[in-house]
Amino acid sequence: MKNKKELKPFRAIPVEQPIGIFYLASMPAADLVEISWADLRHMEKDLDRYVGIQRELKDDRVAEIAKFVNSVDATFPTSVVLAVQSSCASFDERTGRLTLHEGVDESTGELIPLERVANILDGQHRVEGLKGLTDHSTFDVPVSIFVDADIADQAYIFATVNLAQTKVNRSLVYDLLDYAKARSPQRSAHDIVVALDSAEKSPFYQKIKRLGTATPGRAPGVETLAQATVVNSILPLISKDPEADRFDLAKGRKLQSKDVKYEAAPLRSLWIKERDTEIAKIFFEYFLAVRDRWPDAWHSQEKGAMLARTNGFRAFSKFFKLAYLRERPELDLETPVVSRARYAKYFSKVDLEDADFNSSNFVPGTSGETALYNQLRRDTGI
Repeated sequence: MKNKKELKPFRAIPVEQPIGIFYLASMPAADLVEISWADLRHMEKDLDRYVGIQRELKDDRVAEIAKFVNSVDATFPTSVVLAVQSSCASFDERTGRLTLHEGVDESTGELIPLERVANILDGQHRVEGLKGLTDHSTFDVPVSIFVDADIADQAYIFATVNLAQTKVNRSLVYDLLDYAKARSPQRSAHDIVVALDSAEKSPFYQKIKRLGTATPGRAPGVETLAQATVVNSILPLISKDPEADRFDLAKGRKLQSKDVKYEAAPLRSLWIKERDTEIAKIFFEYFLAVRDRWPDAWHSQEKGAMLARTNGFRAFSKFFKLAYLRERPELDLETPVVSRARYAKYFSKVDLEDADFNSSNFVPGTSGETALYNQLRRDTGI
């Protein structure tokens, strides 16, 4: 490409790790702002799928950072993580310098302008805040640059960096696992949740916020559960160490169900045998029984209603394990799905009516969740 725009070459250090090689470098704030952009996660028009990686910008946080970067002791000691296509990056091994420049998108053949060269995988608020910097000459920013990381790797890098950070919406992180190439407990739990949310006959039909916030096009108040809440209730039933399982599968290692006691994770054998559809059916039947026993409370959008919200869902999810083990005390791969009628016999014993599922009887937080769980156990005798 003739007359392509580029940044001044800068020193970079190649770093080799299991995911591949990336570059550590220091960039002037002005250059970083000029070339970077954030791929915001959103619902793709006319398609029931999300695209993009980053969460939405928080204006108040950007304003705070813009103020901070102009203070006398401002510092960003941790790296902004960037993804760059190979057509936009040239590394000179002799001089140890990396040049970022305009290139051609291999998938579309279109020009990648200088201002779209670097996709921000982590640090979008810092970069946006740097736009308010008054003196760019005194501010360099550490960066980690991944060259030619595909969308699955980009999503995984974001998830890895942010999964332990409480400020990042965990539903967004789990949804990004949709891009993952290797099988994992997190990916399976994600797929199960998406199936439960999208099936019209499901008790969870359109009740789950895929990104932890309202889904465009759905009526206000219909979505009462965050994706992360449902994912986190499924994971313990299929894995006692999801990250270790993910790593082993990524390395091609075969998992053994006998490594975990059946009572500890009763759906693990199904998951290892890749029978995720049956796991979804198991949850489908159980929560249909919940919905059928307390239909008004399940569908209620009234203030204070709690059955199909975090507290109620978590309490019934904990009780699910007890009820399932009562019905399937030993591993049964022939008929693992328990019908809603079998669960109904337990729920018929529970001394609660629809109107009782409110935040006055079961207060928000773990105490309300525990109170409901304990009553389910007490009334059913499980």
